[in-house]
Amino acid sequence: MPFLPYVLKSFGLGALLLILPAPCLIAQAAPPSSPAQSPEPRDPMTQLFNRLTGAMSGASAAWTPEQLAAMAQLRDAAMQDAYTLDQLRYLTNNIGPRLSGSPQAQQAVNYVASQMRALGAEVTLEKASVPHWVRGAETAELVVWPGQTPGTQQKIVLTALGGSVATPSDGITAPVVVVDDWQQLRALPPGAAAGKILLLNHKFDKELASNGHGDEAYGYDVVYRAGAPLAAASTGAVAVLVRSVGGADYRLPHTGLTLYPAGITKVPAAAVTAEDADLLKDLAAQGPVTMHLTLTPQTLPNATGYNVIADWKGSEHPEQVVIVSGHLDSWDLGTGAIDDGAGVVVAMEALHLLRQLNLHPRRTVRFVAWMSEEEGSEGAAQYMEDHKAEIQNHVGAIESDQGADHPTGIYFAGKRALAAWLRPLSQVLEPIGAEILTPSPETGEDIAGLTMDDVPSFAPIQDSRFYFNYHHTAADTLDKVDPKHLNENAAVMAVLSYALADSTNPAPR
Repeated sequence: MPFLPYVLKSFGLGALLLILPAPCLIAQAAPPSSPAQSPEPRDPMTQLFNRLTGAMSGASAAWTPEQLAAMAQLRDAAMQDAYTLDQLRYLTNNIGPRLSGSPQAQQAVNYVASQMRALGAEVTLEKASVPHWVRGAETAELVVWPGQTPGTQQKIVLTALGGSVATPSDGITAPVVVVDDWQQLRALPPGAAAGKILLLNHKFDKELASNGHGDEAYGYDVVYRAGAPLAAASTGAVAVLVRSVGGADYRLPHTGLTLYPAGITKVPAAAVTAEDADLLKDLAAQGPVTMHLTLTPQTLPNATGYNVIADWKGSEHPEQVVIVSGHLDSWDLGTGAIDDGAGVVVAMEALHLLRQLNLHPRRTVRFVAWMSEEEGSEGAAQYMEDHKAEIQNHVGAIESDQGADHPTGIYFAGKRALAAWLRPLSQVLEPIGAEILTPSPETGEDIAGLTMDDVPSFAPIQDSRFYFNYHHTAADTLDKVDPKHLNENAAVMAVLSYALADSTNPAPR
């Protein structure tokens, strides 16, 4: 029946039960007879209801009514608690940007560890070698362009991409060549970009993002940022620019990691604002354009960073672990509120609420604040190395790294049986509009290794229409976070982590 998958995907099981006709509810209220005495009802809606409630009763065996009530308590407490916003305010306003290797990153480690100790969790700082890249000066001006007023220059707004090498201290001056995509790049005549500044002007699909597919729009576009140095090296360009990967054209450049494959000539790489990318394309179509570009970042020797690990020990199976997490590092242009301070604090709230409500689930709930997700996920790689002998005892992993907008449910990666197993959580989360359950091949960069090792993994499904307006920009600040939405995300994380940690049997694996 086409109606069933559509409703389940769009509204969740709880909503479907609400819209079923009242006669079905009445029919189901009577005690069931044995199958031999009572054939399948002819009414298709009654059949549908019976099948759904049968599936629900099987799935809900993972939790008792008392456990489901505890989940509802966690949900409601999260919606009223100021802890999450207070922690985010301190991380962003007081500590600020937290690029790996920076003093602020270390201060954030110390602060989060102290907060977890204050809750009574068992805290470990897990050492990892992390990149130490420092942003320097970043300026650009057009010095030649069609219609130029004599004696003038035109400013171009840009920012160095993470890991970029530097120009000479006095900059470089070179013509600009513009292509919109890989096809146009391949179509350039041989030598057309040699000795020039190459601009990859691929547009972020704002319409796709506005329809709730921000992640997909980002995925289609970010390959240009990652591949920019290789594109430049293959054409002989002396520097490479990419159109910023994101929406909301407020002349904001979006930074992010770029990659230098082994064996290529490394050239400076920067992201230019959408408005200035359009300007460069327009002027270059009219005639020669020359830019003076100065970037002075430094790549210093690797620094020592730390994952913050805090265990709320299980009452029956402390060796079995459920991870609830976000990444603590951030880019340095803003203060890392949506990427990913919000993810860290909603994970912190899960342990805070367990203490507040005096809940001690069977298994250990392990909070992790990952280090250096933005520059290569070195913290996550270190965790996989340090805990490889214990992976079989990891029964679930959750990561929040998509901002702080309204959550509509839960992504899950693992066996298909997880959908039925999780169904009771859909009902618990329905009052905050987070009842959708959606399979996904991945749930988070830092828990990807666990997912590949068949650990069931999860992430909140978050509204992605606006996230990439501010992602990796100077505008990633506390004011972009709606406190109500932040609390909703905390509720999802708290309910899901408790459910995984206290179920009668572990999640299907």
